[in-house]
Amino acid sequence: MIARTLYTGGTFDILHYGHLDFLARCKKLAERVIVSLNEDDFIYNFKGEYPILTYEERKRTLEHCKYVHQVVKNIGGIDSKAAIEQVNPSIIAVGTDWACKDYYAQMSFDQKWLDDKEISLVYIPYGDSSVMSTTEIKRRIRNEDRCDR
Repeated sequence: MIARTLYTGGTFDILHYGHLDFLARCKKLAERVIVSLNEDDFIYNFKGEYPILTYEERKRTLEHCKYVHQVVKNIGGIDSKAAIEQVNPSIIAVGTDWACKDYYAQMSFDQKWLDDKEISLVYIPYGDSSVMSTTEIKRRIRNEDRCDR
């Protein structure tokens, strides 16, 4: 049975095929994929640098993605429960890059909270070991270790 609503969150700076692959996999799990998008100041406080694209630019780009039903603002900052409750999903999806990190602490919830809300947390594997990342794109733009093509 396909779940009704899936929540995922992130920065989605410089949208690339790694993001699109992840979102396509999310869409296979749910009728509606809702992206909770991090604001610029939150990203700066978390990563120590602002995204290349502004919140509005990233939001408008995601709104044009065929896998995304809706984009909402990540309200609540590091405590993602408010944003999740606003969406009321049956699934929260994250990439497997979080499998070795404490995603529960990052999102400020625990398994009991998920169980009480009847939300499943799924880790979506990267489909290809050569999946592009925003960090890799930034490295290439900075011309670090660039090879001739």
